[in-house]
Amino acid sequence: MSDLHSNLLLLSVPESFESSRLLIRAPLWGDGVKLNEAVKESRAELLPWMPWAVHSPTLEESEMVIRRSRIRFLERSDLMLLLFLKETGQLIGSSGLHRIDWEARKFEIGYWVRSAFSGNGYITEAVEAITHFAIQELEANRIEIRCDSRNVRSARVAERSGFTLEGILRKEKCDAEGSLRDTMIFSRVKSLEY
Repeated sequence: MSDLHSNLLLLSVPESFESSRLLIRAPLWGDGVKLNEAVKESRAELLPWMPWAVHSPTLEESEMVIRRSRIRFLERSDLMLLLFLKETGQLIGSSGLHRIDWEARKFEIGYWVRSAFSGNGYITEAVEAITHFAIQELEANRIEIRCDSRNVRSARVAERSGFTLEGILRKEKCDAEGSLRDTMIFSRVKSLEY
């Protein structure tokens, strides 16, 4: 194991940061109730894009997601981030830095928004803040956003946030119904875009 991988536990990663309207933070024990409520409310909109939305989670399952995500955050193997409205403290979605390659300093931003808060620019705001966080705090060399080629709203978030479409992987993944779909890959790359 390389020195980098053995020292990931010592890597200082801030637990939270803010954008103009959002508190963006790592999951904490007990967040499962808030996550469960948001997922259940948004399940119909999430289902076409998020395979994990196939069934409605129990409170226990949502808390398990939070606890596993907390452990992965502390291990630095996956950095789930919850999105809260600063004004009300309400959980409005989730994002994070996933499929991390610490040696290359490569991260993938994933995201979803609670249905009641869709169309208000919260995800674009979160993606821009998380991108800045990855560049400033984690010394990112490459940041990707991947989405189903049919997910126009997700692709627009990537474009508005300054990501470049690199290509489309044809018939790359199965959707919730088992049909093959194409995946768009957007990126921002150090020395080219920042």
